[in-house]
Amino acid sequence: MADKETVKGPESYFPSIEKKYGFPISHWVDLLNAKIGLKHMEMVTWLKEDHKFGHGHANALVAHFRKDKNLL
Repeated sequence: MADKETVKGPESYFPSIEKKYGFPISHWVDLLNAKIGLKHMEMVTWLKEDHKFGHGHANALVAHFRKDKNLL
């Protein structure tokens, strides 16, 4: 439980993203790598439209991805 409390930012959504959408975060990162030319909101929209993500989950995943890739 202590680990859950220390996770902040977009990563705090990861357990619920994995549970709801059935794949590990690494799966979604791999898919986002193929969309690297898109802007932040274009990636969010793609996740929402093609993979039925909710806005909060899509935005958190994209924010993490773009930060990790220095695409901010």
